Amino acid sequence: MAKTKQDTPEGCASLDKDFRELISAKQGNEDEKEDCHWCQLRSFTTHKAAPITVVNEIDGQTLPQNFRFINGVVLGAGVSAADLSFRSGCTCGQDEDCQYSGCLCLADLDQDEASDDSADDYSEFDTAAAAAPLLARKKAYAYHIHGSKAGLLRSKLYTSKLPLYECHQGCACSSDCPNRVVERGRTVPLQIFRTQDRGWGVRTQESIKKGQFVDRYLGEVITSAEADRRRAASVVYRRKDVYLFALDKFTDPRSLDGRLKGPPLEVDGEFMSGPTRFINHSCDPNLRIFARVGDHADKHIHDLALFAIKDIQKGEELTFDYVDGASGDSEDLDGKMEDMTKCLCGSSKCRRFLW
Repeated sequence: MAKTKQDTPEGCASLDKDFRELISAKQGNEDEKEDCHWCQLRSFTTHKAAPITVVNEIDGQTLPQNFRFINGVVLGAGVSAADLSFRSGCTCGQDEDCQYSGCLCLADLDQDEASDDSADDYSEFDTAAAAAPLLARKKAYAYHIHGSKAGLLRSKLYTSKLPLYECHQGCACSSDCPNRVVERGRTVPLQIFRTQDRGWGVRTQESIKKGQFVDRYLGEVITSAEADRRRAASVVYRRKDVYLFALDKFTDPRSLDGRLKGPPLEVDGEFMSGPTRFINHSCDPNLRIFARVGDHADKHIHDLALFAIKDIQKGEELTFDYVDGASGDSEDLDGKMEDMTKCLCGSSKCRRFLW
């Protein structure tokens, strides 16, 4: 992945006056409004509470004209969601039941992946009496539910490669269920900004706690064959920026589900995505991507959810490791430097090159 982005806080005009005139002119012209980046962002239901802004104080570059902001994945040709007849959800009578291994949404978790550390939900100010009832059952899901850590990813998962299983719209629990963190969406206002030497980047407009959900990586979900075609075209046209992420968490040649047997689907954020498409790489990142599953029938198109793995200050740039720590041996690098991208993250842990 790499960067390409826009120049004003609103993303449509260089001056507020010009912006107001532009929006006024677009009233009633749906085609032009559809191509307006600010109009796309403004249409998000999260716009008032957690807006996305765009600013460039470095040069004259703007976001690609052929790029479109989306608020959910778009299924490309040859990709389909599961049929309604295969969909199901939990039948938990109360939201609090969705934290235990008896919840159907958590059925695919091994018992070893559940834990008895339910008391870690409580802050030092919570009473032992409040925690006692939870200790009788086995906690299985990913988030704290009480105290100052409520809604945050549990620390045991920061470096884990386990998927996150959540409740969803097909479940009996309410939208307030503590196991619907990713489903409820982004709550953090973000700003896409022009960096000095790495194209575009993203910074937070408020502090973010370690373990807090930030946003999903969105894009067009395409077949493996189409992804390979786009990679080949990128080489031909000398485009170095690739925005493809494989949805391979559940790929298994032994699976009884035909959609999980073969090559995995991929998410392409080059031409349509959310703000996370513009997040830069770092070898010492403050975010990490996790596979998140809602309806189990759609594991082949699971979400890519970004969570903070450090406390992040207001105004700090957001980063994640594009290859999640993977790097080639020094012997593998010989003669292959032209196939690699030089890393510009500048961290003390920089690996110098990315595959």
